Amino acid sequence: MKLPLSYYLNQDVVFLAKDLLGKVLFTEINGDSTAGIIVETEAYFGIVDKASHAYGGRRTERTETLYHQGGISYVYLCYGIHHLFNIVTSVESEPHAVLIRAVEPLVGKEIMELRRNMPSDKAAISSGPGSAAKALGIDRSFNKKDLTENEIWIEDHGIRYFPEEIVAGPRIGVAYAQEDALLPWRFYVKGNKYVSKPRS
Repeated sequence: MKLPLSYYLNQDVVFLAKDLLGKVLFTEINGDSTAGIIVETEAYFGIVDKASHAYGGRRTERTETLYHQGGISYVYLCYGIHHLFNIVTSVESEPHAVLIRAVEPLVGKEIMELRRNMPSDKAAISSGPGSAAKALGIDRSFNKKDLTENEIWIEDHGIRYFPEEIVAGPRIGVAYAQEDALLPWRFYVKGNKYVSKPRS
């Protein structure tokens, strides 16, 4: 079942980041369907979060998407190479977002293999936010897409994890966020091989 708009309007982005684990992210591109089970996320808490693009109420052409009502995608280019896919959540003018950091291939594995030029049982195919987006064919053209439509959406397939199967820890690559870098707002499924490994 496709998640309804109301799901994304929840104002507790940390709850959503954890709740999205086990949900299934789909894309449909030129008739090619691919999907992966979300196994790693990060929450970004709007204007009060020093790691957020909207920290301090910053508004630019790029971040304007974040101020939209929840239920759309926010895709941006990182280091000029990787597209990162985020789900805009909460109500209008409250720029919360959840970054999808890793998915476990589920549908259209052979298409993902072509996009990533590697077998789908290799963890690197969709581990880390850039790889997950690439495996699902997500690029800048997916920015501001409605997640209740038919190009990119999320379904609930009844996959649930017990609390002890979910690990919470600090987000990756946000050292610039000072004390906010330590917040335990990265969630992942314990023991899932597709979860990204922080560069030590």
